[in-house]
Formats: sequence, C-alpha cells, structure tokens
Amino acid sequence: MSDNPSAAETSLAGHPGHGPLQRKVVGVLVAGQILGGIGMGATLSLGALLAAQLSGSPSWSGMAATMSTLGAALVAVPLARLARARGRRLSLATGSLVAGVGAVLAITAVSLNVFALLLLALMLLGAGSAANLQARFAATDLASRAYRARDLSIVVWSTTIGAVLGPNLFGPGEVVGAYLGLPPMTGAFAFSLVATVGAAIVYTIGLRPDPLLTALAARGTDAAAPRPRGGLVILRSTASARYAVAVIALSHATMVALMSMAPVHLRDHGATLTVVGLTISLHVAGMYALSPVFGWLADRVGRMPVILVGQGLLLSSLTLFWLAGDSSAAMTTGLILLGLGWSASVVAGSALIGEAVGLNDRAALQGFSDLSMNAAGALGGALAGLVLGAVGYSGLGLATMVLVGVVVVWSISRAARSIRRGRPAQPRESVG
Repeated sequence: MSDNPSAAETSLAGHPGHGPLQRKVVGVLVAGQILGGIGMGATLSLGALLAAQLSGSPSWSGMAATMSTLGAALVAVPLARLARARGRRLSLATGSLVAGVGAVLAITAVSLNVFALLLLALMLLGAGSAANLQARFAATDLASRAYRARDLSIVVWSTTIGAVLGPNLFGPGEVVGAYLGLPPMTGAFAFSLVATVGAAIVYTIGLRPDPLLTALAARGTDAAAPRPRGGLVILRSTASARYAVAVIALSHATMVALMSMAPVHLRDHGATLTVVGLTISLHVAGMYALSPVFGWLADRVGRMPVILVGQGLLLSSLTLFWLAGDSSAAMTTGLILLGLGWSASVVAGSALIGEAVGLNDRAALQGFSDLSMNAAGALGGALAGLVLGAVGYSGLGLATMVLVGVVVVWSISRAARSIRRGRPAQPRESVG
C-alpha cells in the first residue's frame, strides 16, 4: 500500500474538499444530524426508565442502552456496505427510517406492557445512532487531510442541537402524548418518529451528488487501485487501524456504562424527570458542543495528543464518580467531563480511521469501527447494571478506569515506538 496519494485523490483533496460541493455536503449532514439528534436525545433517558418499569426491576434498566447500541452495532456494517455500493445518501436515509419504525414499536410496547417488544424497539432505534455515527465519516469523503478532523467535528457538533433539545422534550412529549392518547412517558417517541423521518428526507434530497460515490468515481480513474478489503482483513494487516478502532470502542464503552446508569441513579436519589432530562442534556452537550475545538486541535497538534486529552478527561470524570458519586453536583460535573472525554477521543480516533487506509477500504473500516464501537457500548451497558447493583455508582466509576488505562498505555507505547523509529506516531494519508 502506498503512503502517497494518487493523482485522483490529490485532486479531490485539494479543491473540491473545500469547494461548493463539500460545503453543501457538510450543510446537509448538519441538518440531518440535528433531526437525528432529536430522535436520539428524546428517547435516550426514557429507554432506561421504561425498561425498569416494564421489567419490574431497575437491574434491567441497563438493557435499554445495551439494546440500542446492539442495534447500532448490527446495522453498522450493512449500512457501510450499502454506502460503498449505493452511496451515503441511501445508507443514511435507511438507518433513519429504521429508527422511525423503532419509535412506533416503543409506543406499542408500552401500550401492551411487553418488555421484549420494548427491547426490540430500542434495538431498531439504535439504527438512528448508527446513521448519526456514519454521517461523521460522510463529511470526510471529499475533505483534505488538513481539514478532515475539522469537517468531521462540525458534523459531530451539530448533533448537539437535537441531542440537547431531545431530553428536554419529556415534558412537552407528555402533553402531546396525552393529547394523542399515548401511554405515559411515550410522547417523546412521537417526536422521535417525526425527527427520524425528517432526517431521512433531508439525506435523500440533499446528498446529490453523493459524496462517497463522487470520491470513488474520481479514485476509480486510477488503474492501480486494489480491490476493497473487509474490516477484519484490514485490522489484521494495519496496526494504526487496530489502534484507532480500539480507542473509539473503549472510549464509547466507558461513556455508555456511566451514562446509561445515570438516570436510574438520579431517580433513586430523588431526582425528578425534569432534573434527569436536564442532567442528561448537559452530558450530551459535553459530548458534542466542543467537538469542533477537538477537531481543530487534532488537525493542528495531531490525533494522538487529542486522544490522550480525551482519556484524561474520562479519567477525571471517573475519579469524580468514584469519590463523590452520590452528590448531584458531582454527578452533573462528572457527566459533563465524561461527554468531553468521549468527544475528544472519538473525533481524533475517527480522523485516524480515515487515514489508516486508502479510499477504497475506508467504508469497510468505518463500518467495522462503528460495529466495534457499538458492540463495546452494548457490553458496557449490560455489565453496568450488574456492577451498579453490586457496588453502586461509585464502584462503577472505579471499575471503568481499567478501559481508560488500556488506551493510555497503548497510546504511550505507540508514541514511544514511533520516537525510537524516528517517525510520527500517526499515519500519513494512504490510498488503496
């Protein structure tokens, strides 16, 4: 595999990456992410509360995040393959529509008081999260390396608007739900349905011409371009890809484990539904609001330093949970730091994903990365409920420090090897 861009990719990276087409692509993705964020945020906390209600035990509350992230994991690779074959437009619209079906099933599950149906609904809603995650990669299809992290982070940031607004729709959702005759705590799913369908429409109409197909068409003029490889093949042969995938997956597992249990912990300590929604909103704001800052830093100082900053923020939040997990102020501050650490790690790690392999292999690696990310999140959410029941929220914060430690040690080890070899710790842009 060559370390130097082909003429076709250099052409794409030079001008179109920041010309009218790229600006249009980023604008459409921002609009879709706002709508997708509403769909995700409106049901983020309700899933855990409804799982506890329908199952009759708070120990099952972690299954809400588990099923949502499992659903996102299951569709990540199919959506990536669809993107590679038919373009980002169809892939992102499909994921959004599947999430809309999940919103309808969630209302039905609560109406029928069927816990298993709620789990299926949450799994389908996870397809919306998968679409939101893959939208960030769509922003890099036509972007130059010098601005790739910035463009990616702008799309990530745009989720802030919908995701922060979503949890605060609990109250209005109850009003709308009562008017429509929906069961208690399901009105927000009506907002999710409208938002996800709206996102599908935005992607279908706005992503013309399709950014990935445009990039692949230009890359296809290079006769030396090899055949696309699968995600596992890429990981076996590319150390930088393994590292980037691990950073994203472990950071996401850490975040999901603590975030998924936060609503239950807050309710157990007397917090109202409004307070729960506000606290989760602040956490989500931490996840997305400063992502352009982390993207700018990743372009200027490098991907790995920003990853280490993210891990430091995660460690700070976990330490706060460990030492003062029952304090509402500590909970709020810790959740904000948790979101910031996730943001720095995922933005910088995602930029590395786009640089570890060539254009022909990127969709496959991106899909596998999202699969790993959501599978790790699903496992983290599932185990978090058990840990919470055994050692409380403080113990959960202490236990997840292990995941942060793995990333920190791996990062330092990579940096040390790179210094010994006298080359940068992150890959130059490659093609293939």
